[in-house]
Formats: sequence, structure tokens, C-alpha cells
Amino acid sequence: MSTSRRQFLQTSFFGSVALAAGAASVTSLLQSCGSGRKVVAGPGRTGFSQQPLPYAYNALERAIDAQTMEIHYTRHAASYATALQEAARNEGVDMNKPLEDVLGRISKYSTKMRNNGGGHYNHELFWKSMSPKGGDKPTGPLLTAIEESFNSFDSFKTQFADAGKSRFGSGWAWLYFDGDKKLRIGSTPNQDNPLMDISEIKGVPLLGLDVWEHAYYLRYQNKRPDYITAWWSVVNWGFVAERFTAFR
Repeated sequence: MSTSRRQFLQTSFFGSVALAAGAASVTSLLQSCGSGRKVVAGPGRTGFSQQPLPYAYNALERAIDAQTMEIHYTRHAASYATALQEAARNEGVDMNKPLEDVLGRISKYSTKMRNNGGGHYNHELFWKSMSPKGGDKPTGPLLTAIEESFNSFDSFKTQFADAGKSRFGSGWAWLYFDGDKKLRIGSTPNQDNPLMDISEIKGVPLLGLDVWEHAYYLRYQNKRPDYITAWWSVVNWGFVAERFTAFR
């Protein structure tokens, strides 16, 4: 059974965000904007609560089946948000400030905060990185930057897919800005991401792909490469372009 979810409200975002030194720069910029109010979602500003899914569970059927989407969103992702809030209360984290503040200093917090803060952030980004109207390829400055960084769009897709295929066990594949504002491809284990100060790759995520088995197993079983191939048909390049513009 699929249930329609109301659309995300579009909110204003930083028009001139600068990336100076990977995750640390995002943290400092966000700290300078702290106001004690509830976090308003936008590029670089993720709250501690799960946001409504921006489409119906069956909206991405050409890549991800409705049952997988419903279980993924209502059970897996929801549990990360709940556990994150528990950890934040126990560790004295101000949940009126963006989650990015915590992720940039995650080494100072518990394993529970790391796993569930990463899980919540990654999934909030993942949902918005897909759309029923997605697919094809980006345009404009984002496409130009991808072609300059990876030789061609097809080469980028191959390298990104390889990052997802080769991630042993559970994890994520990423397109991200590094500290020099260069586009990079990499992967992280479990629910880690490039914002974390403990991550082997550091920077600002622009696009993330969940390669945990619960993201695809009902339809694809152990065929992760088939899932990745199908996933390209729902990538929301408009959203990725917004992040590219905000953080470059």
C-alpha cells in the first residue's frame, strides 16, 4: 500500500556559502548563523527530526519498489531519527542548531550519536536526492564541473557506481566537494559521511547513494550493481545542482 506524502516546503538557503576547509568550514558557517530557533531545513542545515517523504512510496518504482521505500523510510530511517534525539538529549546537544554542527565534531560524541546522526543526515539527503521526475543528466555549471573533474559524465557514472559496488558490507557512495572545492568521489562505511571529522574522506556531500542491503534487497537481492544502474533513473539533478551552487 502506498501513501502519498505532502511535498516538502521549499525554504530559502544560503546564497553565498563558501567552502574553505571541508566539513569544518560548514560547521563554522552554521555556527555563525545560530539563532536559537528551530532548524529550518536547507542546504547545510539539517534538523534532528525526520521530514516527510517528498513523494509517494511507489513514486520511484522504476528503480525502487514501494514496499522497500515504505520499510526504509518508516522503520530504518525513522529509527535513526528517534535514536539521534535520544543521544542528543543524553549528551546535552542543542537540537535547535543544525545537525551539521555535531557531525563536524563527531569524534567528541558517543558511538550512538555517530551511527544515528550519520544515519539520519544521510537519509534526509538521500530522499531529496531522488525524484519521480529524475534521471537523465545534470545541466549547466554542475555538468561542466563533472565533465572537467571526471573527463565525461559517463566516466563519472562509472566511477561513482564503482565506489558503491566496491564498498564492502554496508555504506554509502558520495559525490562531494573536498576542502579545495574540487569534486571528488568516494565511499564511507556504515552511516559515516564526509562531514565527519573521523571520516577518511572529508568535505561536503552533494549526492549520496545508500548501498545498505535494506535499500534494495527485496527487488534486487544480492545484485547491488543492478540496483545502482536502476538508481540513476531517479536521481534528482536539480537538487544536486542546488547544493553545488550553495557550497562552491
